[in-house]
Amino acid sequence: MSDRSAAARFTFRGRMVCVSFTEFALHRARRLDIEIDVGACDAEAATFRVRGQDDLVDAFEMACSLGPEDCIVLDVERS
Repeated sequence: MSDRSAAARFTFRGRMVCVSFTEFALHRARRLDIEIDVGACDAEAATFRVRGQDDLVDAFEMACSLGPEDCIVLDVERS
């Protein structure tokens, strides 16, 4: 695992249920021990800023790409 720190802004696009997707993202961030700031969320997109170990930020992206069962992620933008 990398010791390098990373910061990223993610926008997940698709069919979102904001409460479910936000709770899912917060839970994954806690499990991965990364910092998270919740941004905007609507029926089509959810935005988060995260900070933590590089590999763990990558793992967050992967986990949220799969999303909770009531959301469908079609695209992820990372900056």
